[in-house]
Amino acid sequence: MIRTVRAVVDAEGNVRLLEPVEIAVTCRALVTILDDEEPEPALLSEEALARDWLRPEEDEAWAHLQQD
Repeated sequence: MIRTVRAVVDAEGNVRLLEPVEIAVTCRALVTILDDEEPEPALLSEEALARDWLRPEEDEAWAHLQQD
């Protein structure tokens, strides 16, 4: 099973997991180093999604779910 776990890596390369992880046996892991100056991927897509979500056609399509 593949899981993603948030972690931080210090200047010496030590990895510290930010949440507990239970595993039954030793396993392999991949570490992706993220640049702190770059925004989260969800924030990168926010503007593009907003252009689609904020169209009148979208409002009309979801109008039946709005409470009066």
